[in-house]
Amino acid sequence: MSARPRGPTLTVDCVVFDASGALLLIKRGNPPFKGRYALPGGFVDVGETVEAATLRELKEETGLNGRIVALIGIYSDPKRDPRGHSVSAAYLVETKGKPRGGDDAESAAFVAGWRKLKLAFDHDKIVRAALALL
Repeated sequence: MSARPRGPTLTVDCVVFDASGALLLIKRGNPPFKGRYALPGGFVDVGETVEAATLRELKEETGLNGRIVALIGIYSDPKRDPRGHSVSAAYLVETKGKPRGGDDAESAAFVAGWRKLKLAFDHDKIVRAALALL
């Protein structure tokens, strides 16, 4: 039996806009990018689909339930995460309610002035691609 190849970690990211165009962001509670704004998301657990991980991470970090609308894209730049090579499936998600920070998110909110921010990781690129879908 041959050894399993070692590969990148699998992650997910959520893009959620409210009716006014504000973007759902978390403020990261842990490194890397501690204190910076980022999209809700995280690592996919073994035995979990990326779709299930997307909705789980949304719930854990913002307290909100959601519905996946569309796949935005796959992001695989080996330098996208300073902790090591990760590949992310990014989804456009709909949700209702008022977010609250949870899990490793210091806070969560719909941010109206998100265009003026430099988001963590490659999340600016993901948001631009989501806007192109809308």
